[in-house]
Amino acid sequence: MRQSAVYEQPRARVMTRVKRVLLFALLWWLLTEGRAEAWGMGAVLVVAAALLSVSLAPPVAWSLPGALRFVPYFIWRSLVGGVDVARRALSPARPLQPAVIEYPLRLALPRSRLFMAGVISLLPGTLCTEIVDDKLWVHLLDRRGDFQRDLGILEQKVAGLFRDENRPEEG
Repeated sequence: MRQSAVYEQPRARVMTRVKRVLLFALLWWLLTEGRAEAWGMGAVLVVAAALLSVSLAPPVAWSLPGALRFVPYFIWRSLVGGVDVARRALSPARPLQPAVIEYPLRLALPRSRLFMAGVISLLPGTLCTEIVDDKLWVHLLDRRGDFQRDLGILEQKVAGLFRDENRPEEG
């Protein structure tokens, strides 16, 4: 066994804890609107939350470049979807054609599949109702649109984020 291999696992555990502390510190800073007086109790809570999260949720491999592609896409789709839903809600005719569609899922990793289902449910106008085998069932406010293409793009972003081996082809 190489000597460096002995140190890789403890180093990875330390880095996981450091990342979680930084993530929870950022969350605390946002929740307290950056108030300095909140850090007395906040520091203890941040460390406790980070340590608890490591024991309850093991580290997940994700890609920073994938995250940098996913986050702006998610924000943009949230804004576009929110405007569309607001327009429909305020329209006297309420132009809706609801439907439940089936989407063939190509993601292999369970965390990728669950994440995609959750993201679909967070985007305005869509709701993932079920995952059965290799299919997602998605409720739409309006079936008019190329949702297969839109879901394919989202699936590509999720695959890139989680380094999913069976990632859909970029096209």
